[in-house]
Amino acid sequence: MACLTVIYIPMKLETLAVHAGYHVDSSTGAIIAPLNLSMTFERAADGSYPGGFLYSRLNNPNREALERCASALEGGAAAAAFASGSAAAMGIFQALSPTDHVIAPKDAFYGTGDVLRDVFARWGLETTFVDMTDPAAVRKAIQPKTKLLWVETPSNPLLKITDIAAVADIAHEAGALCVCDNTWATPVLQSPFQFGADLIVHACAKYLGGHCDAAGGLVIARNQDCFFNKVRKVQTTGGAVAAALDCWLVRRGIRTLPYRMRGHSENAFRIARFLCQHDAVEAVYYPGLPGHPGHKIAARQMSQFGGMVSFQIRGGRERAFEVVSKARVFTRASSLGGTESLIEHRASLESGGTRTPENLIRLSVGLENGEDLVEDLAQALLT
Repeated sequence: MACLTVIYIPMKLETLAVHAGYHVDSSTGAIIAPLNLSMTFERAADGSYPGGFLYSRLNNPNREALERCASALEGGAAAAAFASGSAAAMGIFQALSPTDHVIAPKDAFYGTGDVLRDVFARWGLETTFVDMTDPAAVRKAIQPKTKLLWVETPSNPLLKITDIAAVADIAHEAGALCVCDNTWATPVLQSPFQFGADLIVHACAKYLGGHCDAAGGLVIARNQDCFFNKVRKVQTTGGAVAAALDCWLVRRGIRTLPYRMRGHSENAFRIARFLCQHDAVEAVYYPGLPGHPGHKIAARQMSQFGGMVSFQIRGGRERAFEVVSKARVFTRASSLGGTESLIEHRASLESGGTRTPENLIRLSVGLENGEDLVEDLAQALLT
């Protein structure tokens, strides 16, 4: 009898983005995975589930495909897909215990800080907010009960750069986990597991989906260990799972992710350089600029610098709103990572107590022609 030899071909990121988690549908031959909206699945006569699916809160073919793809892209062992990026973050915090201690960055997605202060503080989880770009400040914040260090790099909205390896080393010395929100960089530009992170978080509505038409969140684990199993338990028992249609849309979006990220990065770099030379601009935040305080670290741990740019305008809040209102190619909307460019006055979108400067404008740079984007900003900046 002839033996079948299986040859493993290591795949690069572009190939994984197209193929990971996908297979030809055995019943129809379809090369694109069908959308499976069923909430429940038939049992065999002996009570088993031969298809491997029981109930969609526990598992779903589209969610499984997305989780396998995300694990492959980030080089992890397992992933759990949630209904949103915020739900994914909450899944991690819920896997901790009351009286545990978390160290989180001062500059980060405001929703992460809100949930730590307003939800989990009442539950007994303690958080210390620090400048995560300062390893000495991070080390000083360590307590005997510290269980988790949260990294967001580049950060929202000031694009601060954290040395993932340095923070991961501090976390592991303390017996804690290092979690990296990789939403703004994606696995195309940054690989947190290579620098020691234990868990990676994504908001799928952003670059992974890439078209502003699907919600979702992901927690990806370097090792399928006890802590990740707790996250999985929160996912399936709590029920904040990603819907089948959202999973299907995000997985489809990932197929073009490597090429989209290059386009976003090239356009953003061009815009950042233009803004640096404009007299109406007070400060520009983009890690690709040599003058950015985190440029050297970003150049070491990122392949390109992403599609997000923030800048402060001279003239304060009123002038910032004026510039935003005059944009024509950029759309006034709050999100990021889509093919279309978005512009927003960030502080007015955040809750009370925001640390975002009132004259700051955040750009999600899309995939339009770069010259058109620069010209649009130029006319918006005219007094």
